Amino acid sequence: MEGGMKIVKGLLMVFNIIFVIVGCALIGVGAYVQTQLTDVASIFGSEYNGPGILLIFVGVIIFLIAAFGCLGACRENHCCIMTFAGLLVVIFILEIGGGIAGFVLRDQIESTAVKKMEEAQGKFNKTDVKEGWKFIQQSFKCCGADNYTSWEQFLPQPPESCCKSIGSIECKDRSYNKTDGIYTKSCTKGIIDWLKSNVILLGGIGIGLAFVQVFGICLACCLGKAIKKEYEVV
Repeated sequence: MEGGMKIVKGLLMVFNIIFVIVGCALIGVGAYVQTQLTDVASIFGSEYNGPGILLIFVGVIIFLIAAFGCLGACRENHCCIMTFAGLLVVIFILEIGGGIAGFVLRDQIESTAVKKMEEAQGKFNKTDVKEGWKFIQQSFKCCGADNYTSWEQFLPQPPESCCKSIGSIECKDRSYNKTDGIYTKSCTKGIIDWLKSNVILLGGIGIGLAFVQVFGICLACCLGKAIKKEYEVV
């Protein structure tokens, strides 16, 4: 085996090992994002679970493709190497498309999120909705879609999850005229920024990985060409 081919094979192996690690990391990040989004699914609907599920899916696919690439490089199998390169090209196109879509659609989140939050206030008596609001209001230190007065048409007093310290005397004495013990700011901005950041994270990861994959595609094509030429000589 020529020295140049050995170097390319070594680099491709290193690339695939890194890709395996990246795949595992994406699965972990996706699981974390999914857990966070599940807490607010009762407010925004199951469609907002997409980013977490997509990250897990991409992570699994990358892991499997990288393992396939390692196998092809170890066996010096031209068919496996070129199939690996083709799969990287497909994933590259999908990641670029998904990344661009994430950045373009992020501005649509605001209007949809506001509408969903306003609708969810009217369903506060449902246990899952109540838990969703508790997560939002405690996490973002806010109260209500617009502000604490948003609850006035639905509840006789702001919900307990608006309290700065649940169970405290100030919390128990809370009212729309007595707000010392509750958060008063709108939840809209905080939750929208959080949802947008998840979409931007997904888009950024997709585009970033796509450009890294160009290096892997080049290595795979070079190794595949070298293996084919070696077979022709034999």
